[in-house]
Amino acid sequence: MQLHCRDGAIAIVDPGPADESHLRALLAAVRSERVETILVTHTHGDHSMAANALRGATGARVVGAAPYAPRRDGQRALIHRMTATTRLTPCFWDGERLQGGDFAVEVVATPGHCANHLCFAMAEERALFSGDHVMAWSTSVVTPPDGSMSAYMASHDRFGVRAETIFWPGHGGSVLEPQGHLRALIRHRRHREAAILAALREGEAAIPDLVAKVYVDLAPPLIHAAGLSTLSHLKDLSERGLVVRIAPAESRDTRFRLA
Repeated sequence: MQLHCRDGAIAIVDPGPADESHLRALLAAVRSERVETILVTHTHGDHSMAANALRGATGARVVGAAPYAPRRDGQRALIHRMTATTRLTPCFWDGERLQGGDFAVEVVATPGHCANHLCFAMAEERALFSGDHVMAWSTSVVTPPDGSMSAYMASHDRFGVRAETIFWPGHGGSVLEPQGHLRALIRHRRHREAAILAALREGEAAIPDLVAKVYVDLAPPLIHAAGLSTLSHLKDLSERGLVVRIAPAESRDTRFRLA
């Protein structure tokens, strides 16, 4: 995604994966432009890994999300295993503004999909670059331990008062009616939560049991992702005192029950 500045320079939002053919295509697309800034919504590999190579090719500054910070308890976020050590100079925090020629970008912190996720809002265009927090074609994956369902839902709640009329996600097409779309995403997550609680009313269960009950007729390649999403909901429900984890260790066989 490109932002054009008044002086002819451009900014690129989320340059993508560290793939040579992708980088060549990206450089070809901006060969007649001067790339001034590379904005990173979060440090997952499919969004950020090309940043260092693109910086080397263009001399642009890389700014945006704080670096990925592993948890102190040693649990490593699965989705960050393919993430490069992107140097961000500087990283931004909620409410900060970045001026670039004739546009200004407001930083909106949206943890949930991962802990360091940011969105970038342009008040002049009433537009928001939503990264992986909001996508048009699917709900975002929330993968513990770095992803947090409670943080994800709280970030959605913050968007209820925003004035943007279009979102530009990191995947898929634009979101043209963002408030209605956000309400639908929240309803979807609450529906999943209610289905998990209903399944646990039948008795204690492990995550594979819950996936089989909640995600009916799910294609086999999607079962693992569904299990991670279910775990995110269970952790959120546990934090709210609605669900109890029976076994102390988190694993595929850990069982849960209603509190």
